[in-house]
Amino acid sequence: MSSSKKSASKSANVPARSRKPKAKAAVRKGASPARVAAARRRGVEQLARLLEIMARLRRPGDGCPWDLEQTIDTIKSNLMEEAYEALDAMESGNRDHLAEELGDLLLQIVFQSQIASEEGSFDFADVAQGISDKLVRRHPHIFGDVKVADSKEVLRNWDAIKKTEKKARVSALDGVPRHVPPLHRAWQLQKRAARVGFDWSDIGDVFVKLEEEIGELREAIDRKSRKHIIEELGDLMFSVVNVARFMKVDPAYALELTNAKFSRRFRVVEEEITGSGRRMKDCTLAEMDAIWDRLRAEDKR
Repeated sequence: MSSSKKSASKSANVPARSRKPKAKAAVRKGASPARVAAARRRGVEQLARLLEIMARLRRPGDGCPWDLEQTIDTIKSNLMEEAYEALDAMESGNRDHLAEELGDLLLQIVFQSQIASEEGSFDFADVAQGISDKLVRRHPHIFGDVKVADSKEVLRNWDAIKKTEKKARVSALDGVPRHVPPLHRAWQLQKRAARVGFDWSDIGDVFVKLEEEIGELREAIDRKSRKHIIEELGDLMFSVVNVARFMKVDPAYALELTNAKFSRRFRVVEEEITGSGRRMKDCTLAEMDAIWDRLRAEDKR
């Protein structure tokens, strides 16, 4: 937790409004219009409170020293960190934890908006208005008279409207963020290309391409060409991402599950070997594999 979060949660100079218990605050499916409206009003009130707290923390003279020192550049990494922590919380299934992490992520947006407001460039209202206007503009089938057949047509319309908004964008790939991790960037590039028809027609074609890339990597290894090995490894991973996309699986999420599985099994192997009074480096691969294979079989039961 960053010091800004700690100070924000403990600010004593901003009057705290009463909060309903979480169980009562949640708006469940089928809730009455009155309850939905009450929850929305509470959301507006709490957002206003958060904006007040952030402004108080940044108040010159008697604000929080740490918060006052920050710039948009210095808190840039916090945004990424909080986004990843929110993803972890999503995957955990713990909704209370997710609510907390989404709050931390929201803080980063409010924090940057406050700094920008002090600079005179934009404020939180501009941020909220911008995304609200964009949502209305890009959903003409909801807020206008456009008819759509399915979600694919919604995406096509979205991309067409986006192109009219962003005149500088020429390619369908324009707009994929440069700072997205490579695995996720490959997934986004493929999705953008697929939207304009540049895609395999069947998962079978994707596997043919995958097998082709494996063969080309083997050839590069046989030639001992480091340059081509790197290139073919990238092509192979790109093809694996294509398989994930066809199956509607986030490749980064799938890989993280495997990372967790590998870590768990490897730790058990370590524990069993060290528990027997030996060291890993003194064991043969066959001995370690025997434990690994047993754990693998247990996982598949």
